[in-house]
Amino acid sequence: MPKLTVGTENNADIQIYYEDHGDGQPVVLIHGYPLNGHSWEKQEHALLEAGYRVITYDRRGFGASSQPVVGYDYDTFAADLKTLVDHLDLDDVVLVGFSVGTGEVTRYLGTHGSGRVSKAVLMGTIPPFLLKTDDNPEGVDRAVFEGIKAAVLADRPAYFKAFLDNFYNTDTYSGTRISEQAWQSSFITAVGASAYAAWACVDSWLEDFRDDLPEIDVPTLVLHGNADRILPYEATAARLPGLIKDLELVTIDGGPHNIGWTHADEVNTALLAFLRR
Repeated sequence: MPKLTVGTENNADIQIYYEDHGDGQPVVLIHGYPLNGHSWEKQEHALLEAGYRVITYDRRGFGASSQPVVGYDYDTFAADLKTLVDHLDLDDVVLVGFSVGTGEVTRYLGTHGSGRVSKAVLMGTIPPFLLKTDDNPEGVDRAVFEGIKAAVLADRPAYFKAFLDNFYNTDTYSGTRISEQAWQSSFITAVGASAYAAWACVDSWLEDFRDDLPEIDVPTLVLHGNADRILPYEATAARLPGLIKDLELVTIDGGPHNIGWTHADEVNTALLAFLRR
């Protein structure tokens, strides 16, 4: 079980758990809230079969990584990612982020540059900027996010039940594209994460990525479902064309937030085609 130290808290190491499999061009898969690296299983299998080296890791606070009460911001998340990329000495790497992970990819490229990176993929994207402000009227009212934080504090398992129902659009896809067992697996993963991280990560969703996006100078694929109830398509993916220099936008018709599970065939087809180009 490889772990990498990315910081300290009260003299104890903060470690992130990662897995590194296969050969070929490296692809780093960065998971969404509130899951872990194993949530990429449908993409990992397809990538390994296609001859890629696949690296997954658990964000601090989630999965098998340490659960500190510090570092739940995108500068730190991107620094953790850089530590992993440097530790493994990856070059020509493809960074693939889902949901919260798209912020990691964007901030990494905006801050650390693309010296080791050849391509980027944003799936269920959080950029450009979720919070409604005077210069971002397309965003979401702050009160919504304060309500989420209050719900996490009041009854975290109940909050995750509602969140995951919308994560998969279970009223539409339960029993067809998402089984009860797969939903339960996500719920178990979610409630096993740090309670503090589940609350603290909400503030990170409000970070402004508009200055990072013009710094992305590698080909970028955006995959997003137009029925996404977590990060609505019109407030996120639909705004990215023109903000990233070399961008391809693939809209998954009827796709919920976690299209990597419910629409894995479409996602994998688009992902592999992009990587081969």
